Amino acid sequence: MKLYKTEELRNIVVLGHYGHGKTTLVEAIANFAGLTDRPGRVEDGNTISDFSKEETTRGFSISTAIVPVEWGGLKYNFIDTPGLFDFGGEVVEGLSASDMAVIVVDGRAGVEAGTIKSWKLCERYNVPRLFFVTGVDDNRAKYMDTLAQLKELFGKKIAPFHYPIKDGDKFIGFINVVIHEARAYKDEAPGYELIDIPEEYAALIAPLDEMIQESVAETSDELMEKYFNAETFTAEEVAQALKENVLSGEIVPVLLGSGVRKRGIETLLNAIKIYFQSPMGDYNEMIGENTETGELFRGEYDSRKDFSAYVFKTMNDPFIGRYSLVKVCTGKLKSDMVLYNANKEQEEKASKLYILRGNKPIEVDEIKSGDIGAIAKLNYTETGDTLSTKEVPVKYPFIELPKPYTCKAYTASNRGDEDKISQALAKMMQEDLTLRTENDTENRQLLIYGIGEQHLDITVARLMSEYKAGITLHEPKVKFRETIRKRVEVQGKYKKQTGGHGQYGDVKIVFEPSGDLETPYVFEEKIFGGAIPRNYFPAVEKGLQESVLQGPMAGYPVVGLKATLVDGSYHTVDSSELAFKNATIIAFKEGFMKASPVLLEPIMNLKVEVTDDYAGDVIGDLNKRRGRILGMEPIEHGEEVIEAEVPMLELFGYATALRSMTAGNGDFSYEFVRYEQAPEDVRQQIIARREED
Repeated sequence: MKLYKTEELRNIVVLGHYGHGKTTLVEAIANFAGLTDRPGRVEDGNTISDFSKEETTRGFSISTAIVPVEWGGLKYNFIDTPGLFDFGGEVVEGLSASDMAVIVVDGRAGVEAGTIKSWKLCERYNVPRLFFVTGVDDNRAKYMDTLAQLKELFGKKIAPFHYPIKDGDKFIGFINVVIHEARAYKDEAPGYELIDIPEEYAALIAPLDEMIQESVAETSDELMEKYFNAETFTAEEVAQALKENVLSGEIVPVLLGSGVRKRGIETLLNAIKIYFQSPMGDYNEMIGENTETGELFRGEYDSRKDFSAYVFKTMNDPFIGRYSLVKVCTGKLKSDMVLYNANKEQEEKASKLYILRGNKPIEVDEIKSGDIGAIAKLNYTETGDTLSTKEVPVKYPFIELPKPYTCKAYTASNRGDEDKISQALAKMMQEDLTLRTENDTENRQLLIYGIGEQHLDITVARLMSEYKAGITLHEPKVKFRETIRKRVEVQGKYKKQTGGHGQYGDVKIVFEPSGDLETPYVFEEKIFGGAIPRNYFPAVEKGLQESVLQGPMAGYPVVGLKATLVDGSYHTVDSSELAFKNATIIAFKEGFMKASPVLLEPIMNLKVEVTDDYAGDVIGDLNKRRGRILGMEPIEHGEEVIEAEVPMLELFGYATALRSMTAGNGDFSYEFVRYEQAPEDVRQQIIARREED
């Protein structure tokens, strides 16, 4: 592959709703540029970017893939991302390496939840973008309706650069409003021919043309004067003005075409070339820190500066090996170069460098600033790390990934596979930072966290197909707590005669609520007259320490307990620390059950982002989940943030339920706030389940 200069590069992330044709569009581009003899089909499992067994079997993207394309003197690095919400971490990783975005919208389905999420991500990370409405050759496509939806949601920024030409219901071509050209397609061929703009379309495109003229005029006083004097702008003036507005986000172009029939591909590539910039443009830079001096380090994609690169993704495929995908921010990356990882404070050797095309590695000797490549078999480096030189150690900020809230317990399908499962999950978590595991010793269960249930189901399938390690998912146990509600005084006596010295310990303890549910217990002693020698007090507290680990009601840890040692007795020969510890345990079990014990459940503060039209359904569902609504706050794009307190027990499966009731338009997050008394029916249910275990 040719070595391209930084100004000859374009890094484009492809976003959009699930099933809207992102991968199909990338395949059409690759075929148009001569990369393939014919475009692959998602349903046939032979596309460049969907290469894993799970992707080809299921027919949708699971991970982000890079498809570099050479065309028109430029290198286009297309970053194809999944549309399923469960793989949002892959999308963010792709965005972190991009300089612009193409948001694909199916002209038949219109704007859906994934379209809105893609826009919000571009806004969050300040990524300039355009919309590509695909499938417009289908007679079911409703381009104008889709355009109206985009304008309603995103306002005046939406600028349709294309206007469709129809013959009845049949799509036959389009008008390029910017350059005032009409193009008609040649029957089934992907090419087109120039035609005169039909007279009946002149009035329809006039408002769009006026909007473009105003945008051009506002870029300088000189052009504003030409506009007021009704002078015609040159093609160069229009292109430059539009580019400035597109890069600043003031204008978001809308283009149209068809991925399946390769229509609009050349126009899309030209638009990327004309209106968007190379990585070294004014709007692009990575701000990091020189960890040696503490000064800011600007990654301006300048090949003359010291080398630095950001690791935005890790591939850990058992068949093709491990690759660290990097975007070079400054300097040049060369093979056999010694690299310094400032995050891990370790040196690495870049023995071999590659350009990845899907899962096909193409070995290269050098990767220039702004380009995307891969380094094989780094020992310490992980996603989010920065590679630089030891002389100028740089650290760029870590990308913010979606947090995994969907949780399942898991067990090995076959005994003896525990180590193999642990090693396989460790490798998978290296490449998927939204996957997390936890050893819950309290409930004696292994937990796995993901973005949604489909994320976890595919993880299970990958474990088996790629690592031959089977696991079974179960509903996890909640971390309940036990406490008491009233004051009791009990005696605990431990007496044992075994021949020779016996065992004797006698305590009288007052148990009552401490009022502090964050602390297991508070211990005090109020012994008068030496009823128990002071040297046995630590043994009494030791008995309490062991007792609160598992409450007598359901076996959960005890909190909010105050224990006061008020009396007791001892034997000069038979008493011992062990005897007083055991006497305390006896007193605890009896006293706890007499002091109106209750089960406490964790309460989470839940925040749900949802569009106005689904807010009522969400609130109704939260009420059924024993939630308490705390308030609602409007945000942008007609959305609300609903805040509520909900028991953790009621949030299992919430990701799936929320997507179902909101057509994918809802997002949520939660955090623990406190423990509260569980209702009696919940208490009985949990106790019964614990006894079965």
